Amino acid sequence: MAKKCPFLRQIEMLEDNYRQRGLRNKLVKVLQNKGIKDERVLAAIGKVPRHVFFENAFLEHAYQDKAFPIGEGQTISQPYTVAFQTEKLEVKPGDKVLEIGTGSGYQACVLLEMGAKVFTIEYNKKLYETAKAFLPKLGYKPFFFFGDGSKGIPAKAPYDKIIVTAGAPVVPDALIDQLGDGGILVIPVGDRNKQVMLKITKKNGKLTKEEFDYFSFVPLLGEQGWGK
Repeated sequence: MAKKCPFLRQIEMLEDNYRQRGLRNKLVKVLQNKGIKDERVLAAIGKVPRHVFFENAFLEHAYQDKAFPIGEGQTISQPYTVAFQTEKLEVKPGDKVLEIGTGSGYQACVLLEMGAKVFTIEYNKKLYETAKAFLPKLGYKPFFFFGDGSKGIPAKAPYDKIIVTAGAPVVPDALIDQLGDGGILVIPVGDRNKQVMLKITKKNGKLTKEEFDYFSFVPLLGEQGWGK
């Protein structure tokens, strides 16, 4: 029998009890201590039940500040990384946000909790299908797409914000083109082992780039990424 993706379990097993809410509150405090200041980001992470993306055997890892494998060579990102990128994105209620790399769907849930309208695209067919089936069971309903995220989703552009959750060799031109005026792109750029987090703001056709800390993401695959 084929093994299910780690975060796809029967909906009746998806409970959110007092202990798990308490662990989320502790995680929020950890993120505050690491420098995350945006109260709306912290509130969203305090609401999304991260443990439901884990198999029962690994629930103890759900609220630790670390990444964890989800199958298909991918990971559910470290909570600090999710919080850091989301804070730099400056999400406002009603913002149209493009997420490159659906993965488990956890980042999309955080964005939805902040009131964003989320378009999320995934390169891996199995992860795409799993997230598309699973997230609505939790009450989260982004617009799902399967395909090459390095090329964005031009049919739905422009976007107020774009977030890339995989390491890119360069900033894809397609994403810059699809960013609306006043928009923000947050993307890790570097080699396959380490990337610097970039925040690119587009205003009146001009780009402003800020560099932040180094992170380690899985590679961005696709035509304007690391290839297939």
